[in-house]
Amino acid sequence: MATFLYRLGRTAFRRRWYVALIWVAVLGAVGFGAAKAPAAPDPNNSMPGIESQKAFDLMEQRFPGAKADGANARIVFVAPDGQKITAAENKKAIDKLVDEAADGSQVASAVSPFQANAISKDATTAYATVTYKVKADDLTDASKNHLEDAIAQAKKSGLTVEVGGTALATTPAAGGSAEAIGIAIAALVLLITFGSLTAAGLPLLTAVLGVGVSMAAIMALSSAFGLSSTTGTLATMLGLACGIDYAVFIVSRYREERAKGHTPQEAAGLATGTAGSAVVFAGLTVVIALAGLSVVGIPMLTKMGLAAAGAVMVGVLIALTLVPALLGFWPNAVLSRRSRKTGEIKEGGENNGGSRWARFVLRRPLPVLLLSVVGLGTLAIPVTDLQLGMPGDEAKPTSTTERRAYDDLAKGFGPGFNGPLTIVVDARGATNPKAAVTTIEKKIKTTDGVVSVSPARFNPAGDTAVFSAVPSTAPTDTKTQDLVKTIRNERPATEASTRAEFEVTGTTALNIDVAHKTQNALIPYLTVVVGLAILLLMVVFRSVLVPIKAAVGFLLSVLAALGSVVAVFQWGRLASLLGVETTGPIMSMMPIFLVGIVFGLAMDYEVFLVARMREAYVHGDSPGQAVQSGFRHSARVVVAAALIMMAVFSGFIGAGESMIKMIGFGLAIAVMFDAFIVRMAFVPAVLALLGKAAWWMPRWLDHILPKVDVEGEALTQQSANAPAPPAHHDPATQESARV
Repeated sequence: MATFLYRLGRTAFRRRWYVALIWVAVLGAVGFGAAKAPAAPDPNNSMPGIESQKAFDLMEQRFPGAKADGANARIVFVAPDGQKITAAENKKAIDKLVDEAADGSQVASAVSPFQANAISKDATTAYATVTYKVKADDLTDASKNHLEDAIAQAKKSGLTVEVGGTALATTPAAGGSAEAIGIAIAALVLLITFGSLTAAGLPLLTAVLGVGVSMAAIMALSSAFGLSSTTGTLATMLGLACGIDYAVFIVSRYREERAKGHTPQEAAGLATGTAGSAVVFAGLTVVIALAGLSVVGIPMLTKMGLAAAGAVMVGVLIALTLVPALLGFWPNAVLSRRSRKTGEIKEGGENNGGSRWARFVLRRPLPVLLLSVVGLGTLAIPVTDLQLGMPGDEAKPTSTTERRAYDDLAKGFGPGFNGPLTIVVDARGATNPKAAVTTIEKKIKTTDGVVSVSPARFNPAGDTAVFSAVPSTAPTDTKTQDLVKTIRNERPATEASTRAEFEVTGTTALNIDVAHKTQNALIPYLTVVVGLAILLLMVVFRSVLVPIKAAVGFLLSVLAALGSVVAVFQWGRLASLLGVETTGPIMSMMPIFLVGIVFGLAMDYEVFLVARMREAYVHGDSPGQAVQSGFRHSARVVVAAALIMMAVFSGFIGAGESMIKMIGFGLAIAVMFDAFIVRMAFVPAVLALLGKAAWWMPRWLDHILPKVDVEGEALTQQSANAPAPPAHHDPATQESARV
């Protein structure tokens, strides 16, 4: 492995123009393919294997022509204090709004609250429903402006008017200026770490190029593989993160080899052969974590994982080829300013901050280990109270009209009104379908926790009916989850007596089912990902205990991060500092996302840090000296990489959307725990206590596992046995070296 990559790095350095042109051609080709590709299909958000999805599928089958996915607007009216919504002036203003809304070219129907009896018991609140012929994304600006103008006119009458639904829903911003500040901080960290604008800019340039290639490829393949624009979200995030990390480690090792007196081309080859080997295996661990998302069984998540895995592999290829090629163009520009001025290349030192910290941990391994484990374990305690769900309008800031509409409906009609349950009855097997549906309606209406049941609506064939049941509690309340469970548990007896089958669906039930599905998939996902990663790390480190230690450390960091997310976003601890206005259940996908992304980044840091320790141990250092050597060479770069990731992820905390805040906070704090507590404290403490046993592997297992030379031992022997190579007379290199 090391020898092959060494040759690849030297070739890329020497043939830099060819390599650069190849990547430009690849970018142009996939860009052309993306421009010519058909429009991306609408995202398929189906959730196979859950009851809610089966019920939706049955509705589409039995109610032909029904457009369940059309845009809608629920316009909520609140009368001024002391007035009723049924007062003549208020009724006139509402009817006028409904009539104007109905005139829209894309409107399917507009129903007045006085027609649908959508008025609260105290007559202070009412709502009108506007449905459209097209999806929300296909609504024209003219249609939106038409509805907004009608609402503005109604507000002039003194009514409070708010709008929920999908028609005018605000699109959540990722992070705005805060995200830009995060990227600027990342650039500053690189500049401070390397002391060179070129060295700081090169990782950013190659990472952006890699993301560009990956996103263009996703767009080009969108129609063939059913990929949507949302598929690339995770690919962009991880492609950028890993791309920067991998380039940073190659550039750092190149500077280190130059400091040892190697020529630029030889240094590029050695950097690619050693740090590049670590890049390959770090990338493979990330790919395992992302491909493992298919275990969850959600098609959208599987596509996102595979697309992101492809982006990471592109980042690996760019780090192994384009980075050494760019070093060929500017072999001295990536060195520090002091090195360029004095001509004396120094990189780090025998007594830098990393080695001093390593010696501190080696002197006190047990206290450091106990402190790190207890600290992370304490932070993980809130995980025991984890509640998964899918926050809706109630989680949006109060500055949005959707949130205010949600609150007004909850106040006027009860908290459960915003999340009614949809009951789909399949009465094909019943002797009298209408009587069977009536029996089921009465049974559900008498269930504790149900406030009201709507009249059933039959399909044209008369063998399938749909009706709604309004819970007494909010959609994300645990009592609503219990209600859905109760209805389903009591179903067999009702079905037996009526010979009709029914299922519970609707947005609330769907969110409950998805949360249950992802929660059940978390343990199998962890088992698959961690198990495969342990095998891969055994191949890399030729050790049994080091991979197990890596897996335990990762579990500590991810559980502590998830516990912190629960404490802030579910319990409300320090929520005001992050601008979180409403607490509630944790997004269903959050644990899976957190495990997948953080596992990939954690294994990056593990491979880069411990690979240097393994390299030093193989080359003759004692276990303690190997730990010091690994920290001396890699600690600064690992810290810089972690700070970059924290800065980028923290940008999402500035978003107005609670779910985006949650993702940004969770990822940023997980990286902090893993890099600064697990990799900097837990790892060296465990290795210090294990000593030589850390690198032990049974002979039979050593013979079975494939041999890969990640440490570059073959390169060291080759360098020791071979005579000094003659200087490479490359005019371009000589010219650039004088720059």
